Amino acid sequence: MGLPLIDGIFPALIIAGALTTTAGDPSITGILQTGLLIFGGSATVAVILAEMDGTRREQLTSILLLGALLIPVAVAEAALAEVIAEVLYFKRFHRFAGLVILAVAAKTASSKVGEYLPSPSVIVGLGLVASFNPSGIEALISPDTNLLTANPVRLLSAGAAAGTGVGFAGAVALFAPQLRGNVDIDLFRFGSSVALGMLALEVLGLMPTQAPVALGVLAVTALFAFDPGSDEEALDEFVDDAPATESATPNANANGAVADGGDDSDRTDDYDALVDDGADETDDDGSEPGYGYPGEEESRAPWL
Repeated sequence: MGLPLIDGIFPALIIAGALTTTAGDPSITGILQTGLLIFGGSATVAVILAEMDGTRREQLTSILLLGALLIPVAVAEAALAEVIAEVLYFKRFHRFAGLVILAVAAKTASSKVGEYLPSPSVIVGLGLVASFNPSGIEALISPDTNLLTANPVRLLSAGAAAGTGVGFAGAVALFAPQLRGNVDIDLFRFGSSVALGMLALEVLGLMPTQAPVALGVLAVTALFAFDPGSDEEALDEFVDDAPATESATPNANANGAVADGGDDSDRTDDYDALVDDGADETDDDGSEPGYGYPGEEESRAPWL
């Protein structure tokens, strides 16, 4: 969650005006998109659900401590970004801000593709060099310029975006017992990369609509990735598809009396042999086609 502050993605979005409207007012959709996709996203969900240890209270405490550091740093970077923006050609740097989001989207979708792409900090650095405006230095050193006076709207938007990311992480940790095992992380990661791509097109000005498309893609992704009760459904399917023959029942009374006076051990041995045969009918990937239990690949969405 702190990487956007370190590699320059968050300051680039602030300079590009992703958190404010053209009139200079806070953009609710921009704040939500930045908080959920830049500070939150699939990486945050994966870490909390798969790697974060401790009780729910301990996880929430860790996230709140992180937020106590994350929000002030985001506000400070917003103030610094306002100063940097004075010495940049806005339209030129605007393109690099969109490119850095596209790079993050590609890295999120595929780690192999990410190996061939430059890091976000390199793209932001190249954007600063290519967008440098020497005439802006004169405005900065002018006696009439007060560098300590930052736009409060921009600072408020930056703090709100970071707070949104912290709130999202806290919500995931709060409902982690219900989400763990019921969320397809790969599907959510893929959808998050698509949402980031939509955000990049919006920053670049290539989106022919003012609707929050990135938020819509993220909402649909969360809906598709969440499959409540999937473990219970798989277990029920396993039980329902099991063979219901008389020899498969270990209950002697269910099998009926044996005419030749045989004991129950024979029927128990037959049952154990049948169970062993059913357990051996597994594929290399761990699926059990004999009982219809979905394997790892079969449970994924068709387009993946």
